[in-house]
Amino acid sequence: MGPSKGRLLLLTVGPTILIVLSSYQWDRIREERAERLHRRQELRKQLLRNTCDREEFAEGKRSLEDISDKQLENLIVDDKHGIIYCYIPKVACTNWKKVFLVLKQGQPYQDPMSIPSENVHHKINFALLNGFPRPEIKAKLKHYTKFLYVRDPFVRLISAYRDKFQKENEYFYHLYGRDILRTYANQADPPETAHEAFASGIHVSFYNFIQYLLDPQTVSPFEPHWRQMDSLCHPCLIQYGHFCQQGSTRYDFIGHQETLQEDAEQLLKMLMLEDHIRFPPSYENVTSRDSVSDWMGTVPLDERRKLYKLYEEDFRLFGYRKPSELLDG
Repeated sequence: MGPSKGRLLLLTVGPTILIVLSSYQWDRIREERAERLHRRQELRKQLLRNTCDREEFAEGKRSLEDISDKQLENLIVDDKHGIIYCYIPKVACTNWKKVFLVLKQGQPYQDPMSIPSENVHHKINFALLNGFPRPEIKAKLKHYTKFLYVRDPFVRLISAYRDKFQKENEYFYHLYGRDILRTYANQADPPETAHEAFASGIHVSFYNFIQYLLDPQTVSPFEPHWRQMDSLCHPCLIQYGHFCQQGSTRYDFIGHQETLQEDAEQLLKMLMLEDHIRFPPSYENVTSRDSVSDWMGTVPLDERRKLYKLYEEDFRLFGYRKPSELLDG
């Protein structure tokens, strides 16, 4: 074969070889990514199992028979797709609830972004697990795919404060804000409305909020936006369900706010919905982990330590690092 024919052959076959090689490399990248996400998910579930097994957690282990219907109010059921989602306020729950409303409406599935956010705040729009008889609750927990999303506990707490007290929120001001101002901010007679308070430059500080949480007089359980994630979704209880020997009752997927989009993609694929549902993008101005030290800097060391103890189970169950830099003197 002459040089000219060799060059012609290379020009003809070369692009095809490059396409094949590129396709092969792309497939390898996707396979490696899928394996990485799978390993991460297995590690999260293994950590949860191991932590629940430890003596201090196992001592409080109960049967589902011991839990009230009220305590199951955060578990949303989709019977058509066999899914149970335990939603945690301030952890992407608005967008996941939009997904559930889209699934409820059926095919062709609309874009979750088209669902008005106010629609997700009405419990009547969802089938809640506590609305079923106990035998059905057990059956659904045994057979359905169960998932939850969690978040760094301190970041979630800061996000709740920003949303409910840094903004002019009449509902939370009346329920909590005025009493917090009266008790911890030396405001003997706080303004009647959030609008009046904000106009006067009066607001609940982050430290006031933490004082409220740490006060032994504060009613437990907390309001859901700052209630412990463990208390909302009962991961060890579902792990150890009364009927766990008969089938899988533990959570099948644990998503993290910090890896929200990757986890959503993985979960939708697991549910065989990746070709039908596109998970909404993250909100702007989301509270970041980088800002924690600034916020916690307004709280005295002793109270930071007490706050950690208050949320310690959430840190340990879901693999969040103990923030020693905030807790060591």
